[in-house]
Amino acid sequence: MRLTIIETGLPPDSIRDAYPGGYPLMFQQLLEPSDPDMTFETVSVEKGDALPNPESLDAILITGAAYGVYDETPWMRPLKEWIGFAAENKVPMVGICFGHQIIADALGGDVRKSDKGWGIGRHTYTLNLKPDWMGEDVPDQFSVGVSHQDQVLVPPADARILGGSPFAPHAALVYARGPILSFQGHPEFSEGFLADLYNARKGRPLTEAQIEDAVKSFSVQDDRHLMADWITGFLNASVEQTD
Repeated sequence: MRLTIIETGLPPDSIRDAYPGGYPLMFQQLLEPSDPDMTFETVSVEKGDALPNPESLDAILITGAAYGVYDETPWMRPLKEWIGFAAENKVPMVGICFGHQIIADALGGDVRKSDKGWGIGRHTYTLNLKPDWMGEDVPDQFSVGVSHQDQVLVPPADARILGGSPFAPHAALVYARGPILSFQGHPEFSEGFLADLYNARKGRPLTEAQIEDAVKSFSVQDDRHLMADWITGFLNASVEQTD
């Protein structure tokens, strides 16, 4: 399977040189151990790449970004329309953080800044569903690093809540209309990158105390590699169904 990664954002300027592969490389490094046969290509709308015909793709992953779905960029509206077309054509699709939000927005949900403020550190979510593609011995909860202020406040009508928490009730969604899975959290982010990301935002808008608490929360078990298994399991099961 070839996974087409839609790059919608870049690491902050102050730490970008330390992570030259950006988010696409992080996803490749996350997912390869779960599926060594998966291949990867990147389409960077943030860098001006044209969106491909979704019907020509095996599977899609939309990355995180510093943008909100309400921001004006040259690619925001075209990407929303493209997501709708990909969903209509049953192309397996995964969204992470901003990707989670823009899929929900494009398919009829309500996404905006949450009055709960910034979510940072390791957050724990309770699973409401345990589809077969998750495998066996699925835990009741999973934990992952987060960095977001916007949330899916109202999911699209055909979205089912895979998991959530009191802070983010709609943090993981699966869709009935087609093979679509999305997470608010960032399984692709290592602890080192999360710490660098939070510190890059120190004072803009995060306080030192917030960052210290976020880093302390890394003592909670990290389930990013379990989520990688879920993502590859979902994509492989979805591709088999569409063949």
